[in-house]
Amino acid sequence: MKKLFVILLALSLVGCALRKDVAYYQDIDEKKFTPLPEINSHQVIQVNDILNIKLTSLNPESVAPFSFEGGDGQMRPQQIEVLRLSGYIVDADGFIEYPHIGKIYLKGKTTIEAQNIIKEAVQDEVKNPNVKVTLLNYKFTIQGEVRMPGTYEILEENITLPQALGMAGDLTINGRRDNVTIIRHDGDERIVKRINLTQTDWMDTPFYYVKQNDIIYVEPNNPRVKSAGFIGNVGTVISVFSIILSTVVILSR
Repeated sequence: MKKLFVILLALSLVGCALRKDVAYYQDIDEKKFTPLPEINSHQVIQVNDILNIKLTSLNPESVAPFSFEGGDGQMRPQQIEVLRLSGYIVDADGFIEYPHIGKIYLKGKTTIEAQNIIKEAVQDEVKNPNVKVTLLNYKFTIQGEVRMPGTYEILEENITLPQALGMAGDLTINGRRDNVTIIRHDGDERIVKRINLTQTDWMDTPFYYVKQNDIIYVEPNNPRVKSAGFIGNVGTVISVFSIILSTVVILSR
């Protein structure tokens, strides 16, 4: 019985999680962060993106040929589906068809760059134009060991990786903090980046911000993988041993 007790104690210790495996940003006290403006946080326009383009001017009549309606230019959740129907789709060659102007190439441009391109295209006909470009289909997917995996669509221009994980309910206790995978499309290239959330060095990289169509995968830790087996996790093993121990005690009487 002493031997069984020692075995049970050893198994319970194996199942204990360590702080280094669970806590985020463990080196944050020593971290010297790069100023955020040095990281490109604006979305990059891709093929099949749907753009909302709002053109305004001090002279409202001058924007009439471009078929824009008045308003405050703010998108609201109840309007998003209507806006998509009237949005500008980036075709397979990277162009949008803009009223009174024609084709404008925007693939690979950030939303800020697109605003400047459109502003330059209309400035001969619109006095002091103001242009706002926003993605209407900005979405990302979170898979793996989070509380609410799925595909999320948002209206914000920028969202960080911690914010995205927060939207999914954060990592479960079974998720590996040191190996979060981001799959990103950059033009015709697919980039895979592994993030260690227990450290902070990734915060000074382009992967601090979530981009359009990013896939974020949280890998399960070893106890979670083992729990998928026949025997199960440490708790299950301990339960089995407890049943065996109880049976031995009863039979010995």
